[in-house]
Amino acid sequence: MNRNDLRVVKTKQALHNALLTLLSEKPLENISIAEICREAKVNRGTFYLHYEQKEKLFEEYFQEIMEDLNNSYEEPYRAVTTLNKNELDPNTVRIFHHIERFKMFYRIVFSKNVPLTYYYMLFDEIQALLKRDLAQNKNREISIDFYSAYQANAIIGMILEWYRHDFAESVSTLNKQLVTILKFQQ
Repeated sequence: MNRNDLRVVKTKQALHNALLTLLSEKPLENISIAEICREAKVNRGTFYLHYEQKEKLFEEYFQEIMEDLNNSYEEPYRAVTTLNKNELDPNTVRIFHHIERFKMFYRIVFSKNVPLTYYYMLFDEIQALLKRDLAQNKNREISIDFYSAYQANAIIGMILEWYRHDFAESVSTLNKQLVTILKFQQ
C-alpha cells in the first residue's frame, strides 16, 4: 500500500476528521471503531487495513499535528543562525498560525470534557522543542528540565487563554504579545 496513493490519503483524512468530530463529543475511550467508520463513511475492513486500533489512529493524527507544530516552532530560526529575543520579528513567529490551522484539535485538547492526557502529550512535545534550544544554555544554575517546563507552560498558557476567548484575537496579535513578553523577561 502506497502512503502517497490519493485514495489512502483521502481515507486517512476522512478517518482523522471523523475521530476529531467524535472527540469533540466524548473521550477516546468512549468512542467505538464502528462510530469512527460510520462518521468517516468507510467500512471496518478499511479501518483495519490502516490501523490496528483507534488509539493508533489518534497517535498518527497527533504526530502529524506535532510535526506541523515542530515546523512552525522552527520558522523563526530559518532566517538566522542565532535567535536573539530582542531582534525577534513577530512576523516570523508561526506557532499561533499552527494553532489556528488545527483549531478544532486544540479546542478538544483544552476542553474540560477530555482526559488530561492530551494536555500532557502536548506539553511533552512543546517541552522537547524548548529543551533542544536550551541545551546550548551555559547557565548551569538553571535546570534545563525546570526551565523548559516553565516556558512550555507559558506558551500553553497563552494558547489556553486564546482558546478561552474562542480564538477571537488575531494570530498577529498573539505573535506580537509573545515577542513583547519575551523581550519583557530580559
